[in-house]
Amino acid sequence: MSSICSKDGHKYIPVEVEETDIYPGIYKILEEIRPSWRPENIKFKIFTDGITNKLVACEINNKTGESENIVLVRIYGNKTDLLIDRTAEVRNITTLHKLNLAPEIYGVFKNGLAYQYYPGVTLNIDTVIDDKISAMVAKQMAKMHKVELDKQIQKEPMIWDKIEQFLALVPEPFTDPSKQTRFANSFGSITRLRIEFERLKSHLISTESPIVFAHNDLLLGNVIYNENNGTVSFIDYEYAAYNYQAYDIANHFNEFVGISIDDIDYSRYPSREFQLFWIRTYLTEYIGEVDSETLSSKTEDVYREVQLLSLASHFMWGIWSLVQFEHSSIDFDFGRYAEIRLNRYNELKDATLKSFVQ
Repeated sequence: MSSICSKDGHKYIPVEVEETDIYPGIYKILEEIRPSWRPENIKFKIFTDGITNKLVACEINNKTGESENIVLVRIYGNKTDLLIDRTAEVRNITTLHKLNLAPEIYGVFKNGLAYQYYPGVTLNIDTVIDDKISAMVAKQMAKMHKVELDKQIQKEPMIWDKIEQFLALVPEPFTDPSKQTRFANSFGSITRLRIEFERLKSHLISTESPIVFAHNDLLLGNVIYNENNGTVSFIDYEYAAYNYQAYDIANHFNEFVGISIDDIDYSRYPSREFQLFWIRTYLTEYIGEVDSETLSSKTEDVYREVQLLSLASHFMWGIWSLVQFEHSSIDFDFGRYAEIRLNRYNELKDATLKSFVQ
């Protein structure tokens, strides 16, 4: 292997992990970041929660069989570099790690990262609505939203440019004729989606939601709950960027409905009462102690903005899924997921805009 050079302050390992045969590449990475680990003592576990990347836990055991250390290796999905700025991702994780808000990166390789393991369990549809856990998530998000990145980075909301980027990547037509037929039957045309996007943007662009440094993808699998320590941690900062405060909250609420595509149930979407509790908890951390009248007023303001930006969340991930529908080699029905998110958008948009646009 060629010598390791520095890349963005991290070890850069000139290895590409083959998607169909991951272990030879992973062993080479571990040789560099954990040279004392003997290959025969390493155990692997592949996590199946993700739908765009492969995540592998690499564990070294001592003679008693107890865990000494774990390294996570994330292998980027096919063509995901079209969707994600990997340089920005590494930079953001590094900045947040210094603030104890993200894991440590041990090394960067050609198509992925090796980084710190957070002990605990990912959230599920039951734990995410637990009052104690949800309050911790709200406070952790508020802490992240108070982070100030490099002053040279423009504080512009990522959502509009990101949707534009995704729309430009939707193929015209899809390379698979059956996918093109399915797309046309479900969504009409890319022109129709672009027109809808401009309508949505025209309604939401005047939002007064503050622009903060946001996670933008806080699905249940990206929140780790450590019961022993009584903490929650966030992982996977691929889409982290400056964005509307209310978008990050709305996007998180949209993930309450289910983890797997066969289990999505919008009756699980959090009630107004729960959202107000969550937002109130968030604001107590974000703005500090204020009188109850001010807190109630601000909570209602954020709630209104969350309902509106929930539409943007559905639309963005629907278009994202159409790009994956063309490019991803992972066994996941991205066409169906696009239908679920964009159908939900269409179901909600008229009533939401009528109720909450002032």
